[in-house]
Amino acid sequence: MELFGRARQQPLAALGLALLLTFVVCAVFAPWLAPQDPAQLDLTGRLVGPSGAHWFGTDELGRDILSRTLYGARISLVVAVSVVGLSLALGLVAGCVAGFYGGWIDTVLNVYVTNAFLALPGILLAIAFVAFLGPGLGNLILALAISGWVGYARLVRAQVMAVKDKEFVEAARALGASDVRILVRHVLPNIVQPLIVQAAIGMAGAVLAEATLSFLGLGIPPPAASWGSMLNDARSHLFDSPHLVVFPAMAVMLCVLSFNFIGDALRDYMDPRTRLSAGL
Repeated sequence: MELFGRARQQPLAALGLALLLTFVVCAVFAPWLAPQDPAQLDLTGRLVGPSGAHWFGTDELGRDILSRTLYGARISLVVAVSVVGLSLALGLVAGCVAGFYGGWIDTVLNVYVTNAFLALPGILLAIAFVAFLGPGLGNLILALAISGWVGYARLVRAQVMAVKDKEFVEAARALGASDVRILVRHVLPNIVQPLIVQAAIGMAGAVLAEATLSFLGLGIPPPAASWGSMLNDARSHLFDSPHLVVFPAMAVMLCVLSFNFIGDALRDYMDPRTRLSAGL
């Protein structure tokens, strides 16, 4: 009953969770849910509109769009989780070191290194990285993580600097606890809440970035199904076969919305002031 009560109080959060669960189910069970092989060609059935045989229609090579959309969810979710996990790990290490020790270490990491990465737009840095190493899932994840760790590092640094001088940290230091123990046992548990919110919103950005790079031909190489590459293939048939654009674009939009709704709900739930005003 409590769960349904919270769902009524935060309907967008419930909608975001339902959408995300739908995409997870589609990604995990894509081989069983897809009506056809996403790479199967049928040149006699090119550009067929939505019908009983092909619910989302077919593309210019006769491939089933529903099957390719389901398999595209796999790539988008794998990229989102991997990019956020790797970016968060890099940012956590850099932010903890810079915020906890300060001094010249903080100057080097926060002033020089992070500003150097922030001087270039993240998507341009990712494009340059993928163009240099070549397209592929691993290179795509690494490129997006390298361009996205800076935001997590700055957030962690600010949170660590706010916590490291608290009484419980000073007490642990007075009892002889090592720096690693203080960071792991006392600092990190008190800064995890904003990191969770940032990670949820960061996954939405990772889905968009993956679709952008795939649209530019720098993502997953064909014949793998990706929402961005599907949109790229549909450019020349925008007006005569709009279904080629509608379904992958809707998938990207709904996936990004689900992460944004969940991130907003987590932010409201973890903020005590918002919880009290909303009665959560």
